[in-house]
Parts: sequence; C-alpha cells; structure tokens
Amino acid sequence: MSENLKIIVPMAGLGSRLRPLTWSRPKPLVSLAGSTVLDHMLAMFKTIPDPESTEYVFIMSPGQREMIQAHMQKFHPGMKVHYIEQPEKKGQSDALWHAREFLQGQVLVVFSDTLIENSFAFLDQEKMDAIGWVKAVPDPRRFGVAEVDSLGLVRRLIEKPRDMNNNLAVVGCYYFREGQRLTEAIEEQFKRNISLKGEYFLVDAINILLEKNLLMRTEQVQVWLDAGTSEALLDTNRYLLEHGRSNVSQPVFQEDNVIVPPVFIHPGARVSTSIIGPFASVGAGAVIQNSQIRDSILSPGVHITNTHLEGSILGHDVVINGLMGKFNLGDNSWANW
Repeated sequence: MSENLKIIVPMAGLGSRLRPLTWSRPKPLVSLAGSTVLDHMLAMFKTIPDPESTEYVFIMSPGQREMIQAHMQKFHPGMKVHYIEQPEKKGQSDALWHAREFLQGQVLVVFSDTLIENSFAFLDQEKMDAIGWVKAVPDPRRFGVAEVDSLGLVRRLIEKPRDMNNNLAVVGCYYFREGQRLTEAIEEQFKRNISLKGEYFLVDAINILLEKNLLMRTEQVQVWLDAGTSEALLDTNRYLLEHGRSNVSQPVFQEDNVIVPPVFIHPGARVSTSIIGPFASVGAGAVIQNSQIRDSILSPGVHITNTHLEGSILGHDVVINGLMGKFNLGDNSWANW
C-alpha cells in the first residue's frame, strides 16, 4: 500500500445494552470466548496488507482511555494506536470529526461491536473510492441497507427500510481510499444539520459522498457477529468457540472434572469437582468448585462454588455460591444462598 492504512474504531458510548457489564469497563473490554470483544475485533485484521505499518485510531468517551490503553499495552504492545476522545455523545460522524487529523489517505472505519470473518488482503489492489461490507439477511428492516445499481455500485444507504426488497444489510465496516473526502462530507453534514435526535450518523455523510459521485461498491461477508447485547454476546461466544477459539478439542474425563467442548478454559483458571461446557468461556484466575457451567461467559477472577449456571454472563471478580439459574452480573458482584 502506498501509505499507512488507518483503521478508525469509534468505541465511544455508554454500552447501555450491555449493562451491568459496562458499568465499570468499556464495552470493547467485555469478556468473550477467552479474551475480549476488542481482541476478537483486532484479530479480524490479520489479513491487512502490511500490518506492521497499519495505524489504529480509537475514539473513546471520557474516562475510557486508561483501561483500553492499559489493555493494548499489555496484550498488543506492537500495535501503533492513537487515542482520541469524543467529549459528547453526538453520533458517529461527530466521533470521526474529532479524529479528522487521521482521516488522510486510506482509511477503514469499523464499529467496535462489529465482528466479521473476511479477508482484507485485496485492499492494496482496490481501485474503487469506497467499499461497504454487507451481509444478506432474512429481514433487513432492522438494519441499514445498501441500494446497488445494475453495475454493482452503491447508489445510497437506507436506514431501516420499510420493505424487504433489498436484503444487503451494512455491517458497520467501511473503506475509503481517501479519508479527506469523508471529512469534507461530515463537515457538509454538519452545515446541513442532517441528524437524528441530536446525533450525526455516518450513513448520512456517506450519502453526501454518493451525491458527489463517490464510486462505492459492496463486499459481501458470510459471517457477521454482534457483540452489542447480552443475548448477542452469548450467541457470538458459541460461534467463536465452535470455530477455532476452543482450547479443548475432545471431551475430558479427568480426576473429578468433566469438560465438554467446545470450551475455553484459561490455563490460569482452577476447576475442581465440576462439569464445564459445552459453550463455556472461563477467564484467567477463575476458581470453579463443585459446579456445572454451560453456555456462559465467566470473566477473569470469578469464584463459583456449588452453583449451576446456564446462559449466564459474569463480570470480573464475581462471586456466586449455592445458586442455580441464569445470571447477568457486572464486575465485583456477589450472590450467595
């Protein structure tokens, strides 16, 4: 590639759909299939041309930087990351405006709760001005869709269409060959005051570019995973464990434990007299005793005793003793019979 690619990741926001997990940590740092949402998102870019020269730009809400930067320094020390703050919740385009100094040359804009399986290796040969990644869905009315002409070029993006004629849902990943054009479109969006409930959305800026004859095509993905809600997080956890993120390949009947894959159990976790799996993710430093855990995400440091969990998500350092059921608990919570 002729210049460093910038991957812009808007991750500001309260993560209200993932509460209580996000009361004490940013949404990208919520546990998922042995690591975090952020780690899985970064793994999407392993096929980027010239990854050593790629720069990342994280756009965060006030108060998020310390935890995210510490995580990156610990687990991804070789990545070049710029940290930008979006002072107010004014939408995606506003977030990108605060990062406009990096909207130069080739840019990927990817929302932090979007996980796709796709190769980016072709980008160093791309001739189009822009690309929008899309996924065919049974019912497009809950999403934004790309309206494409007979030549395969995007005519416009439509948010939450009323009919089912177009099922190409945009998945929250966009490429721009020249990021400066996006900056100019966002500036015009502000001047026209194209917003909804006080927030400026990226699709409106892209539609301004399409009005100005931006050549944009779509790139279809086969796998689009969501990490934006608790239910979606569990669905995504199941998929990831079934597709390469499990670290147990065969059922284990050893000593006093039964392990039923697919599961991820961190080497630093301690499990005794328990049944784990299927579809369980157990973080570092977790202690599980005399319990059964299935279809659940257990963050680092949890302590579970005499408990049966299914369909549960537990934040860091949660303690549960003597209970059965489905739980969604934020960091440092405890529940005891």
